[in-house]
Amino acid sequence: MLMKQIIDAYEVLDSSFVTGKKVEEYLRAIQPDADITVYELKGPKGTTDMLKVRIPGSNGKAKGGTAPTIGLLGRLGGIGARPERIGFVSDGDGALAAVALAAKLLDMQNKGDVLEGDVFISTHICPHAPTAPHDPVPFMGSPVEMSQVNKEEVSDDLDAILSVDTTKGNRVINTRGFAISPTVKEGYILRTSDDLLDLMQITTGKLPYVFPLAIQDITPYGNDLHHLNSVLQPCTATNAPVVGVAITAETMVPGCATGASHASDIEEAARFMLEVAKAFGRGQCRFYDEEEFERMQKLYGTMKHFQTLGKE
Repeated sequence: MLMKQIIDAYEVLDSSFVTGKKVEEYLRAIQPDADITVYELKGPKGTTDMLKVRIPGSNGKAKGGTAPTIGLLGRLGGIGARPERIGFVSDGDGALAAVALAAKLLDMQNKGDVLEGDVFISTHICPHAPTAPHDPVPFMGSPVEMSQVNKEEVSDDLDAILSVDTTKGNRVINTRGFAISPTVKEGYILRTSDDLLDLMQITTGKLPYVFPLAIQDITPYGNDLHHLNSVLQPCTATNAPVVGVAITAETMVPGCATGASHASDIEEAARFMLEVAKAFGRGQCRFYDEEEFERMQKLYGTMKHFQTLGKE
C-alpha cells in the first residue's frame, strides 16, 4: 500500500512555499543517494520545477541489463492556483501520485525489494499555476508549454509509459476512482491491454474502467482542437506505447477546485502503476500486440502525422 506515502507527499506539496528542492529533500530523507534531478523550467507564463527520479532495477539498463524501462509520469498544469485559489488543487493529483510512487520505490529498495527493470518517474512542481477556460469546466493552466514538459520527460530510454493525470472535468468518465485508456502508439489508438486490465482488477478488486479516446485527444496541444485533457500528451513525443491513468469522479470537477483530492483514489491508481512497473520489468505485461501493430502498419501505413501539429 502507498497510503503513508500519499499522506506524507501531500503534506509536502500542500504549501504555497513548496519547491522541487523541498520534494527532493523529502525523497532524500528516504534514500540519501537516490538519483534525483531538480531544475527550473521556464515557460511563457512563468516557471515550474521539474522533478526526475531514476530508480535502477536489478537487471535494468542502468546496470547494463536487458530488462525494459518504464516511465511513470505525473501530468498536471499545477498543484496550486494561488492566489486565485488557496490550497492543493484537484489538478495536482498526478504530481501527488508520482511523488508517492518515487517514495514507495525508494523505500522498497531500502527493504531489499528491487524491481527488475529501471523505473523513471517525473512530474513538475508549481504551486502558483494559472487557470484556463475550458468546456465543460475550467482547466488548470500551466506556466510552461506541454511540448516543453514532453521534451524533459519523454526519452528514447523509455520502453513504455504510464501517464497519470486528474481527469474529472468531463462527461464521459462517470465513476470515482481511476480509469485507464486504450494503448496509444505512434498515432494509433490500439485495443486496451489485457495484461493491464488484469492488473487493474487485481489491485482494485473491481471490474476495470476504460475511458474513451478521440483522435483529438492524442494530438499535441496547440492545434486548436478539443482535448479531454493532457493525460495522453506523452504519446505525441515518443514511439513507445503510452497508456493514460485517469483519476476520476462521478461528477464534473474543475481542475482548479480545492478540497477535491481523494487519497484513496490516488493511492489506488498509484498502487496499480507500481504493480504494472513490477510486471513490465519482468516481461510479464504487454502494452500492445507487436505482431498486430506491424500488421496494421503494413495495411494502413503510418499514423505519425497525428503526433504533429498538422499541415498548418
